[in-house]
Amino acid sequence: MPTANAFTLLMLPPQTDLTRQWANRLAGTVPGMNLVIAEDAEAAARAIADADAAYGTLPHDLLAKAGRLRWLQAPQAAPPAGYYYPALIAHPVTVTNFREIYNDHISAHILAFVLAFARGLHVFIPQQLRRVWAKPPEDHGVVALPGATALIVGLGGIGAETARLLAVFGMQVLATDARCTERPDCVAELHRAEWLDSLLPRADFVILTVPHTPATEGFFNAARLRLMKPTAFFINIGRGMTTKLDDLVAALQAGSIAGAALDVYEQEPLPAEHPLWGLPNVLLTPHMAGYGPHLNERRFQIIQDNCRAFAEGRPLRNVVDKASWF
Repeated sequence: MPTANAFTLLMLPPQTDLTRQWANRLAGTVPGMNLVIAEDAEAAARAIADADAAYGTLPHDLLAKAGRLRWLQAPQAAPPAGYYYPALIAHPVTVTNFREIYNDHISAHILAFVLAFARGLHVFIPQQLRRVWAKPPEDHGVVALPGATALIVGLGGIGAETARLLAVFGMQVLATDARCTERPDCVAELHRAEWLDSLLPRADFVILTVPHTPATEGFFNAARLRLMKPTAFFINIGRGMTTKLDDLVAALQAGSIAGAALDVYEQEPLPAEHPLWGLPNVLLTPHMAGYGPHLNERRFQIIQDNCRAFAEGRPLRNVVDKASWF
């Protein structure tokens, strides 16, 4: 059994009932850990100098006072832009996040989008609301999933689980990823991110699961939408800032692609006057694809595992490449 080292973990403000509950559960479960709960910015400023580790958002002024900090647990899987500022990126502190906790929930959401488009629910649900009984020709408006091709852009945990589900329906799955080099059995082809443009014309469904990073901001734009089949559907459940919504609206209105399903947007909430709301070939959900049971328990488990690993000098879970934000 590894020997635990004494360390101080600072819970950064703001505090919630949940973070206080986590603190109570952590207390006494990690040998040698001194837990400090900062209720406000002043308390955090007093405590940060002696903190070896911290949970939450660490502003620049606190980082400048952090003389001992070696580990920072981010409060989200993909914190908003600005969390990884230049001084934090340059600092030797190791940052971890909450990735992998949404894999099952988000992949099910993606599958729901795929099945809805494949069976024409984007047409029939509006008809239902108008009390209209109208059937298309038998060979119209249905995508046969066996033999169809999905392109997953970003084969992380969510992308890999989505690929597994799509393969069960007989789909051919292509994928790109900036890091992953080991191809799962459910993925027919795995390519580096630079291959994206050459793969887009082959896909019936283009599925973005990538995080918002300096490399992905606005990378799905008019030029890439033009590479898609006119019969293809676009799905984004990664981050809204990866996709230029004006370009997507133009492609949908021009019939350059068959439809789009979005859970994330450049601006959230999506303004009521935005043209996406009125387009007939669009499915929209309000940034909730990750919703489901067990999430807070999964978050706590990562914090607890990392506290124990930190105390014992073992590798931490979910280490972030700070320069890439994920």
